[in-house]
Amino acid sequence: MTIPKNQKGKLTAEGLRFAVVFSRFNEFITRRLLASATDALERLGAASIDVIEVPGAFEIPAAARAAAGSGRYDAVVCLGLILRGETPHFDVISREVARGIGQSALESGVPHAFGVLTCETLEEAVQRAGLKAGNKGWEAALAAVEMACLFRQLRQEFTTANV
Repeated sequence: MTIPKNQKGKLTAEGLRFAVVFSRFNEFITRRLLASATDALERLGAASIDVIEVPGAFEIPAAARAAAGSGRYDAVVCLGLILRGETPHFDVISREVARGIGQSALESGVPHAFGVLTCETLEEAVQRAGLKAGNKGWEAALAAVEMACLFRQLRQEFTTANV
C-alpha cells in the first residue's frame, strides 16, 4: 500500500508578493490588524507588500479581486471589521463580504486570507485585534503565506509531472 503524499505550505514568504486589502471603517481597529499583518509578512521575508485601502468592509472583495487579477501577487490578505448594530445590516454585510472574498479566491486562483472581524461588541473587536485573543491580522498573514507556498509547491509539482 502506498502512503499518500502530504502537501503542506511552509511559513516562509521569501520571494513572495502580497496585497493587503484593508478597510478604513473602524480604522482604530483595522490599523492594528494591518500593522500586525505587515509585521508578520516582513518577518517572514516577503519580497513585496502592497497595502490597498478601501472605505469599508463591503468594498474589500472587489479590491481583492482586482489585486488578484493583476497577476502581481502570490496571495491577498483581507482585513476589516464589521460590528453588529441594531439593524440587520451586520448580517447582510458579513455574509456578502465573506462570500465575495471566497468567490474572488476561487475565480482568480490566488489565495485570499480572511482577516475580517465580525464582532458583537467593540470590546470583542479590541480583544481580537491584539490584546487578549491575539491579533487576527497576524493570523491572516500567516495563512496567506502558508497558502501561497502551498500553491507554488503544487504548481511546481504539476509542471514537473507534465514535462
